[in-house]
Amino acid sequence: QWQLVESGGGLVQPGGSLRLSCVASGFTLDYYTIGWFRQAPGKEREGVSCISDPVGSTNDADSVKGRFTISRDNAKNTVYLQMNSLKPEDTAVYYCAAAFKLNLRTPARCLSPSAYGRWGQGTQVTVSS
Repeated sequence: QWQLVESGGGLVQPGGSLRLSCVASGFTLDYYTIGWFRQAPGKEREGVSCISDPVGSTNDADSVKGRFTISRDNAKNTVYLQMNSLKPEDTAVYYCAAAFKLNLRTPARCLSPSAYGRWGQGTQVTVSS
């Protein structure tokens, strides 16, 4: 049975950092584009960052460019989201999702939740002093 499991969330002060992990089980991440999404209370789910395979192309939402970095380690079947300079508006539940052979020729598509068929359960990130 396939699973995506996120971890690494928590409470952090503004300006702090967190690293989220997304571990896949029951399938390998080869040729899967992985996206990170977030959803704050009362808001729609939005794309944060995505990374393709095998090329490793990435795309980030404007709101996180220069602060968040997505990376992957297929040997560990894991994708990471390094989040630096966190702001209160980054507070949300963060989800990872997988889409088989989703290319980034249309970069915006990889930040669209509708492009993904496999989802994790999410991890809470709270940025507050």
